[in-house]
Formats: sequence, C-alpha cells, structure tokens
Amino acid sequence: MTERLLPLRAWESEETRAILRRRDIAALFRVFSAHGVSQSRIGAAIDMTQARVSEISNGSRTVSAMTVYERIADGLGMPDTARVLFGLAPRHPAGLDHLGASGRAEIVQVYPSQSAAANEIRASAAHAASLDVLAVRGLGLLGMNDSLLRDAVREGRVKLRLLLLDPDTPAAERRAEEIGESPESFAAGIRLAVARIGELATTGDVELYVYDGLPIWRVIAVDDLMYVSAFDSDWEGHSSAMYKLAPTPYGALHRGLRRQFEELRRGANRLL
Repeated sequence: MTERLLPLRAWESEETRAILRRRDIAALFRVFSAHGVSQSRIGAAIDMTQARVSEISNGSRTVSAMTVYERIADGLGMPDTARVLFGLAPRHPAGLDHLGASGRAEIVQVYPSQSAAANEIRASAAHAASLDVLAVRGLGLLGMNDSLLRDAVREGRVKLRLLLLDPDTPAAERRAEEIGESPESFAAGIRLAVARIGELATTGDVELYVYDGLPIWRVIAVDDLMYVSAFDSDWEGHSSAMYKLAPTPYGALHRGLRRQFEELRRGANRLL
C-alpha cells in the first residue's frame, strides 16, 4: 500500500483543491514541504531525484507528461477525490468495487487537455462514420479552417450532429461573464461558427442545433468512443482534462452522457 505522506484534511483544503485543478506540481510539492515532507522523501515516493523535485518546486522545470502525473498521484497517495480534480480517473470508483477491471474500464485514458488528445481524435475522425459534438462555440472543433474535426466533415466522410449554445439566451450571457468576455463578442463567436458550419453543410452530412442551457459537458463522440471534458467558471472546455470513454455493460458515464446528448438534441432548435 502506498504510504500516506499528507493527511486527508490537507488534500481536502481549498488551497490544495485549487492547486490540483490547475495541475500545479510546484505548488503541490510545496504543500508537502509545508507538512514536513522533505524533497528527498517526495522524490523517493515518485521515483524522482531530489534535484529534479527541487527544479520543479522552484519553477525551473515543469511537468506535462500524463505518465508523470500518474506517477506523482500514485506515489504521493493521492485519494480519489483529489485524483478527479487532478484530471485522473479514480482508483476505486464508488459502487463499482464488485466489478472486475474489464467492468470498470469505460474510462480508458485521461489526457491533461484536448491538445494532448488532438492527433488521436483527428485520426479517428478521418475513418469514422459519425461524429456527435456537444460544444459552446465550436470554433476550435469545426468553425475554423484548421479546426480539429473540419477536414473529416468537409470531405464528406462522416455524418455530423452538432449542438452549440444558442447565442440569444441568458445562458450565453452567463457563460460570457464566467470567462470574462462581453456578451456581444461571445455571441458573435457562436454566430461565426454557425456560418462556417453552414459552409460544411454544402458538401457534408451536417445537422446543427442550438440549445439554451448553461454548458457543463463538452463531448466529442467518434462513433462509439467519447472524448469528454467540462466547462467550468475557471476554464474552457478545450483546456479541461479530457476523458476517453468506451461503452461497457456497466458504464454509467458513457451511457449517461449519450442519453444527455440525445435529450439536448430533442429539445434544441435545429438550424441545419
């Protein structure tokens, strides 16, 4: 069993939770130091030299590899609530302890952000039959020439069903306020995306809808695989941790998100 270097109350403090959300490893190491854990002990726990721990702590070196995030979380005994904030899958999902590994494996991979998964998503979309996308503006996904999914749709290789936030709703104003944009510029971004996606409809199989609720989940479904991230008041969907989900017999996340997409689509206003 991994040694518990930090008391649970320290993991649950607002300061530590904020550090985990932004994946600030330097600040996390300093939390451990403040609780009397030496850099040498941290290094031994995560298979890293004391010198490397020191470089990360003072900001001269950063961590970006997902494998290192996993090693840090495991070595430091990060509890599941902290792992989720950190952008990692829990080790012991509540209510699934009776299942074997194959029954819990709907979360097949976790990426620190969309950019880390971009090449895989683009390659998968190139050979997919369908794309279901739940987004806000969708500019980085479909609305610009170099957007993640635009080539696959433009070349008519895939059926697209896209849900964007209705720019003429209170939810759009609220989201604009959350991310520090004016309602006018935020709504203009959605309308630009709608116009650019309309161009795709001339060559591809495209359905476009607008929904009127505050965005929470961001979903890219490539056939049966889902790449899921979240919209928060502190970050945009593309900078959130991204979970790759596969359907399993007991997979509540995949099934629930699929159902949410279909219900949002049914209640949305179809533009294309």
